[in-house]
Amino acid sequence: MAHVISKTNITTSSSTVAVVDHHRRSLVPQAWEKSVRKIGLAECEQAGISLAHAFAADALSLYLLDGGEADRYSDEAKWKLHVRIMTYLVSAHCYSGVVTTIGPDYDAVALWMPPGAHMDDWWTIFRSGMWRLYYQLGSEGRKRYYEDVLPLLHETMDEVMGDREYYYLAYIGTKPSARGKGYAKKLIMDMAAKADAENRAMYLESSSRENITYYERFGFQYRKEISFKRGPVPVPLFIMVREPVAVKAAEEAVPTMDQIEIVKV
Repeated sequence: MAHVISKTNITTSSSTVAVVDHHRRSLVPQAWEKSVRKIGLAECEQAGISLAHAFAADALSLYLLDGGEADRYSDEAKWKLHVRIMTYLVSAHCYSGVVTTIGPDYDAVALWMPPGAHMDDWWTIFRSGMWRLYYQLGSEGRKRYYEDVLPLLHETMDEVMGDREYYYLAYIGTKPSARGKGYAKKLIMDMAAKADAENRAMYLESSSRENITYYERFGFQYRKEISFKRGPVPVPLFIMVREPVAVKAAEEAVPTMDQIEIVKV
């Protein structure tokens, strides 16, 4: 493929010099760098890979892929299954929720369930591929996911939120190579603006204690800690809720980049 490089001739007193302009316009849409966008099913694989990188060392991800015969799986096999899990989750949220991203290469991705929505119906489970997890996880992984993780998540959500309708931030992750650019902040505040306009709360589970202070900067408050105990070491999750605020107050409360620490999100 030929590349076109523009030339500009500059005439001096003794000769004409050709100056080569190496600047080229990128085909990556400039808006992707700074703007949050909603993605569809055609982009599930790319978003799933990004989330897999973001959660490659996540305690809950490891919890589902360790134990029993899975301990004999190769690292490559575990990674491929991890990517499939994240891709199924992205697909399920494309069908029944909302998936947003930012960055030129799906650098940060958020999975949302709007008020009243869920991904537990058979249509979503079948179309997204989530049903395959029952057969792809090891026997211990199946028990951890279906008998430990899902029941406790649903029980805790009902306990904390009751009959309220709210926005659920199921996953938010930034690829390691893109951290520190404020992408997670933009994803959170994009949906927070919608939640505030509707006078709705927001709910999340953080698998990192260190990120509690990060989410507090956006109005989330710590509610309780839960843990999964089928492994050798309990795996904690920290439940946080953001109550709706008036639009003007929300604008004043949003921290600037100078006020935000660089954290792994």
